Amino acid sequence: MALAHRIEANPHWLPRNPKHATDRIPGEDGWPVFGNTFPLLKDPPGFARRMVGKYGLVYRNNAFGGRQVNLVGPEANELVLFDRDKLFSSEQGWGPTLNLVFPRGLMLMDFDKHRADRRTLSVAFKPEPMRHYAEQLNSGIAEAVTGWANRPIRFYDAIKQLSLDLAATSFLGMPLGPESQRINKAFVDEVQASIAPIRSPIPGTAMHRGVKARDYLIDLFLREIPARRTGDGQDFFSQFCRAVDEDGQPLSDQAIADHMNFLMMAAHDTITSSATSLVMLLGRNAEWQDRLREEIASLGLNDDEGIPYGQLDRLVLTEYAFKEALRIMPPVPSMPRRALRDFEFRGYRIPAGTFIGINIGYTHHMPEHWPDPDRFDPMRFTPEASRGRHKYAWVPFGGGAHMCLGLHFATMQVRILMTHLLRRYRIELEPGAGEKWQYFPIPRPKDGLPVRMVALN
Repeated sequence: MALAHRIEANPHWLPRNPKHATDRIPGEDGWPVFGNTFPLLKDPPGFARRMVGKYGLVYRNNAFGGRQVNLVGPEANELVLFDRDKLFSSEQGWGPTLNLVFPRGLMLMDFDKHRADRRTLSVAFKPEPMRHYAEQLNSGIAEAVTGWANRPIRFYDAIKQLSLDLAATSFLGMPLGPESQRINKAFVDEVQASIAPIRSPIPGTAMHRGVKARDYLIDLFLREIPARRTGDGQDFFSQFCRAVDEDGQPLSDQAIADHMNFLMMAAHDTITSSATSLVMLLGRNAEWQDRLREEIASLGLNDDEGIPYGQLDRLVLTEYAFKEALRIMPPVPSMPRRALRDFEFRGYRIPAGTFIGINIGYTHHMPEHWPDPDRFDPMRFTPEASRGRHKYAWVPFGGGAHMCLGLHFATMQVRILMTHLLRRYRIELEPGAGEKWQYFPIPRPKDGLPVRMVALN
């Protein structure tokens, strides 16, 4: 039997609470068996607005096989993400969703184990490796986008393939070659399994496809590890293979493969989503294309060169625009945790063992923190505009100990991408492009975002 089929809840997980444990929390259980799963998947923002409007900033619902208590707003984000008192388990929160396809990934670790592995993996995100990745991103992006001129493309599909190719170079240190499509499909199958209504890997189901995809990817990583341990490659994978923990011990082969499986997915799927939402918003707000183009021109780059690593921080407006895109369409719209002890929030006592969710997408559109929240306005992120705003009103990368390890890599890749795109092209959206999105598990436009990159010269 394949490895992923044998993965079960760890013995230290709290037992499932009886249903009545959260009866005092206002909310609803939805349909028999499936609960609120289908209404939630059909229109996540609308579902959240309805629930908050009816029940307030603390409510329960029943989806994906069990009850969850949702805590909404910046104060909830701070309580759960900063987790001063170590009340919440990320492992037990994400586990029911991801444990069959991304077990033992960094996001499914808590406290000392999470801190130790995160510290070991962070060697790959130091300044010198990041400078090396920037050079690779510049060359890879420049080569790809030159083929996008003056023809219709589905941006989501194009940037997903490019992001996978870039992740292969920076993360794996090798071209994917003829296996590229199979690897891409494997990551898609894993991600789709995370929201599958049927949570067992029964043949023919999305979960079964996700489990088989994981088996294939883990085998691919395990085959490569011995050579990487003795090599001198500068890619993430090679550095993970050579990294040692606080006691001078290397990570096990299985730990490396598990981390690579999760980080490779995150490196190209979340960046794909974020880059797509930014391009869509720039296409709808042409004046911001011009402003970013002027900022890029002010760097004085030669036509045939990318942006040097040392100049990335000068793209201030580009950073603001990216932050605003992440506000409007966060790549992870909600985050689960599980309460390890009883706690109180907004007058409700919530028992240990309760599955907790924070709704990042809803918080990012609360008008009391973001006036006219549906308007694209990167200037919200100037120091002056940000002053006094709750620190946890904007959390697309999470927060606290589980803040996204690759956030600087993602920001760097998008800055480099915008430099190459806007120096060459004017972004023109096809009529109605990006009107409908699938929000879970990672947002993507249902139409692939049809665009035309119109050459400037």
